[in-house]
Amino acid sequence: MIDLGISKLALIGAVALIVIGPEKLPRVARTVGTLLGKAQRYVADVKAEVSRSMELDELKKMKETVESAARDVNQSMQSGVADLEKSWAQATDIATESSSGLDVPDSVPEYRHPKKNWRLKQTAVPNWYKARAGVRMHAQSGAARVARFRPTRFH
Repeated sequence: MIDLGISKLALIGAVALIVIGPEKLPRVARTVGTLLGKAQRYVADVKAEVSRSMELDELKKMKETVESAARDVNQSMQSGVADLEKSWAQATDIATESSSGLDVPDSVPEYRHPKKNWRLKQTAVPNWYKARAGVRMHAQSGAARVARFRPTRFH
């Protein structure tokens, strides 16, 4: 770029003072400053736009590579599933041929949960422990509890 030192700036200022005049110089200096600011903002916007477009191109390339990798994985999974289905069919054919002399039930029994009856109580806590720990054994309403613990009257 242009190499402007202090001496060159002073020379330009002196020439501007002589050519423009002392009355118009401050207004011209403000105008030149605003124009330079606008030019700098314009250059910064252009740089930002160029960098955004470069990043967008990179993102598009990255998207294409990820999509191609996903397609490759999908195709390999489909081929693996097809191979698995073929081997399963062969294995079941071999198993049915070899078990033709055996007694194999056709139906599978229904699944039963290993616990006998979930409604039955699984653990038994002794009543003396419940009484000591303060566990309520019977549910009572508030009115019943008040009536139970109300002191008796002497007549």
